[in-house]
Amino acid sequence: MRILVTGGAGFIGSAVVRSLATAGHEVRVLDALLPAVHPSGVMPVLPKGVEARHGDVRDAAAVERALAGVDAVCHQAAMVGLGLDLDDAPGYVGCNDLGTAVLLAAMARSDVRDLVLAGSMVVYGEGRYRCPAHGDVSPGPRRPADLEAGRFEPPCPRCGAGLSPGLVAEGAPTDPRSVYAATKLAQEHLASAWARACGGRVLTLRYHNVYGPGMPRDTPYAGVASLFRSALARGEAPRVFEDGGQRRDFVHVRDVAEANVAALAAVGGRLPGSARAYNVGSGEVRTIREMAVALAAAHGGPVPVVTGEYRLGDVRHITADSARLRGELGWRARVPFADGMTEFATAPLRA
Repeated sequence: MRILVTGGAGFIGSAVVRSLATAGHEVRVLDALLPAVHPSGVMPVLPKGVEARHGDVRDAAAVERALAGVDAVCHQAAMVGLGLDLDDAPGYVGCNDLGTAVLLAAMARSDVRDLVLAGSMVVYGEGRYRCPAHGDVSPGPRRPADLEAGRFEPPCPRCGAGLSPGLVAEGAPTDPRSVYAATKLAQEHLASAWARACGGRVLTLRYHNVYGPGMPRDTPYAGVASLFRSALARGEAPRVFEDGGQRRDFVHVRDVAEANVAALAAVGGRLPGSARAYNVGSGEVRTIREMAVALAAAHGGPVPVVTGEYRLGDVRHITADSARLRGELGWRARVPFADGMTEFATAPLRA
């Protein structure tokens, strides 16, 4: 297949491009090379035979040219991270939602009907919780007073009892708790509307905490793994927020890339007008503190510092049930946590 990868010069996008090229696909990249991600403004080195185009998904003419002759689109282009404050909201909505809308409108005008969308686990908000008295419950937003007092675990919204966290499946209710999360859910809704309107097919991959070589460094918009790795590169101790007990699923970027390859192989076999979401996680539940300790040990120190600080936009626990992706598309995460952290501890970061 000939595949257009938007955002194909980014951290995850470039890994997807490499995996697609290795699998024998023809790949075209469209990337805006935004200064926040690519300060040099120069397209990175991509595999031999990959066609690279400098263009923004918000530019309808650039998108239409990039779609010419392709069989499917792998949409990775997005502004990522929780952001700093609501001043970031226009940027997120513009890059993520307007950009997706422009792309989908151009696809509707063309004969390209197969789409794999880079989604995110942030659409769920808090993860799955069970109360011993009331069963599965959805805790409300965490209160600043509780966080200030070091009470980080969300209580049962009905009786205030302690909750047991569990794995989140794709059928869980969505509850975006940041501007970024809201834009990622809006992308899914836009893609579903496009599929129904023009007989398209979309598979959304809801990434969990992706890490690996080539992550951007020293940016507040990067994931926690990049922030810890950047601190270690500066000779500083990683600063772990809250008590470090936040549960996450850290999945290696190569495994995420292979999930995209599997999704692109499957999307064309779906019924016209269909949309389906898949969690992409390693299946290994770890805490933020565990990740910081493993990364620091593999790097050779300094030892992480648990600070008790918090961000209101963060959720306490969110971990994936990726059984649907394994069962329907035959994908498996291949990189174990310990091996991935050992590699990442010394792997180069993107400037």
